[in-house]
Amino acid sequence: HMASYLQIPDDEKGYELDVFCVPKHYEEDLDRVIIPHGLIMDRTERLARDIVRDMGTHHIVALCVLKGGYKFFADLLDYIKALNQNSDKSVPLTVDFIRLKSYCNDQSTNSVKVIGGDELSTLTGKDIVETGKTMETLLSLLSEYKPKMVKVVSLLVKRTPRSSGYRPDYIGFEVPDSFLVGYALDYNEYFRDLSHICILTEGAKEKYKV
Repeated sequence: HMASYLQIPDDEKGYELDVFCVPKHYEEDLDRVIIPHGLIMDRTERLARDIVRDMGTHHIVALCVLKGGYKFFADLLDYIKALNQNSDKSVPLTVDFIRLKSYCNDQSTNSVKVIGGDELSTLTGKDIVETGKTMETLLSLLSEYKPKMVKVVSLLVKRTPRSSGYRPDYIGFEVPDSFLVGYALDYNEYFRDLSHICILTEGAKEKYKV
């Protein structure tokens, strides 16, 4: 079945910064809040419910793609754990972490480096739910270990002509092709300490350039 998601339209006005708490050091760098933190959490809670429903009692190896995925991954797992504790059926869960390096400034480079996840060999015959960006490379890597099934969950999917057409199995939000930061999405390592997802100003791209 097609993944359901919350669509943020291209002409979405978002919210003024001064109606939410935004770190003082970023006030000049952000255009608007596009997805407030509370909405991210509510949507993540629903994704957790859908995943638990679909997984049956299969063992899940949850593989987090660092660094951008860490916040979403932790929150998603918290919701899955809450469901495990409070319902009649639960899914066994183990976690692992991997790093994919593909972004330099705001150009998504085509080369993808995989760092870590030394124990990928343990994934064989288990199910994987994961968060992340440069998925096709990772999926082909994972397929060598012959997992029973691989499911991808991504908080954000961009509408962009640069897309390969790949769609994750679970999607939080479909967003405009703007440069988004916050909630662990960075720009050259900055903005991970921002709770909301916001649009970066053009000036900030210059300011934080490497």
